[in-house]
Amino acid sequence: MSSSAPDDELPRNVQLAWGLSDPGTRGPRRGLTLDQVLDAAITVANADGFDALSMSRVAKELGFTTMSLYRYVDSKDQLVELAWDRALGLPPEMPSEGTWRQRLDIWATAEYRGLRAYKWLTEHPIRTAPYWPNNMRWLDAGLGALSDTSLDEEVKVQITMTISLYVISRARFSWELESAVGDDRLDYPSVLPRILDPEKYRFVLAAVAAGAFDSDEDETDDPAAWHEQDFRFGLERLLDGIDVLIRRAKEDR
Repeated sequence: MSSSAPDDELPRNVQLAWGLSDPGTRGPRRGLTLDQVLDAAITVANADGFDALSMSRVAKELGFTTMSLYRYVDSKDQLVELAWDRALGLPPEMPSEGTWRQRLDIWATAEYRGLRAYKWLTEHPIRTAPYWPNNMRWLDAGLGALSDTSLDEEVKVQITMTISLYVISRARFSWELESAVGDDRLDYPSVLPRILDPEKYRFVLAAVAAGAFDSDEDETDDPAAWHEQDFRFGLERLLDGIDVLIRRAKEDR
């Protein structure tokens, strides 16, 4: 078993995230805090999108020079990673009562809504394992939701990560589809019968005829309301499968 590495062997972004390095000490004057820099980055991304997030744009938001930000972060990538984790925030307080399914449902729904709150969060590519502070709090909360089950720890991690990946992909898909539909003036269900050969695509056309692609009337007040309905359908099916896994684990013991 390997021993823990000294703090000075950890990447600087990890040290900054966990408070193991004092930011802002480089240079003649310390005029900001790391949290102020990250909050400015979040403000920029919320207002202008992920592509607008740059060292120069954040510096302008703060009224400082671009070079002054390098006293707090080493690069744009580092800035983005730390700002993403800060914007994600903390997981919900998990109820002490209730079933594993109820707790995992609360956890997954809160993560989904957090990612849906800001489109740019879903545009950030996943480059590393989730070892940032808020990410780890979310992981810990997800594992805690399964703590009273008979599953092995490795299986609990697999379940938590699988649900989280579903949440991320579903949130990203909903944002992208929402944008595409907003830009597309064509009515999808009416277009498909005009372009699909009924001999080759009979199952798709059967779904169209049954209204599977129609918008719900309840969505007229909120064009984006469909996204959470679709998210919940997939989440419920995942939880159904986990329920089977847990029951099998009980039978094997």
